[in-house]
Amino acid sequence: MFIRIMRAERLKLRRSPVWLAFLILPMFPAFFGSVNLLNNLGLLQLDWTHLWTQHSLFSSYFFYPALTGVYCSYLWRLEHFDHNWNQVLSAPVSVTQVFLGKLILAALMTLLAQAWGIILFAIGGLFCGIPLRTFPPEAAMWLLCGVCGGAAVSAFQLLMSLVIRSFAVPVGIAMAGGVLGLGIAAKGFGYFFPYSLLSMGMSANGSDEEFVLPLFFACCAVFILLFSGLAVFYLKKHDVKTG
Repeated sequence: MFIRIMRAERLKLRRSPVWLAFLILPMFPAFFGSVNLLNNLGLLQLDWTHLWTQHSLFSSYFFYPALTGVYCSYLWRLEHFDHNWNQVLSAPVSVTQVFLGKLILAALMTLLAQAWGIILFAIGGLFCGIPLRTFPPEAAMWLLCGVCGGAAVSAFQLLMSLVIRSFAVPVGIAMAGGVLGLGIAAKGFGYFFPYSLLSMGMSANGSDEEFVLPLFFACCAVFILLFSGLAVFYLKKHDVKTG
């Protein structure tokens, strides 16, 4: 039955305009990051590490949070606006499975977005004239940690999109959260804020000296469990409007 839930969620996205956001939005941080590097060669070096600091700075604080907000709002769109709640709540599946299906799909979409971002990062490096043979092996860890941080953000955004029927408001919350994450991470409290975890996992500040990997993964897991638990509780106890 859970496989049927995943298939149904996937079908919602098959011909969705959300794929345009998936393809287009990651291009902006790749472009801005590359241009910013070339315009600041007096302060930055022409190498992959400095390019990544520019690329990830734009993507983790601005574009990926917005992209996640769009994903998660769309995953609840049919339930909120197409009178689909009766079918969902009367189906022979638990609300836990319903939410888990959306969370897994959002995490997979985060993985695809991060992988696409790495590809664009490589293209940007070639555009800047950085040799591909020096491509950093750390990119695999940036990808993994970015996905974990993105999953924590996805859990929160799914909760917001469940509670708030508007499509745009949760997206606005995601954009504000990304900007707020910049300040919170700078103050040293990044482990306590999911949007900061996304940027920390992607090494957006260009420094891994104070990054504690086990603590990072533990905080991601806590946020995922916390927001998922709150969403399931809401589904079980709240009288969802079927519009």
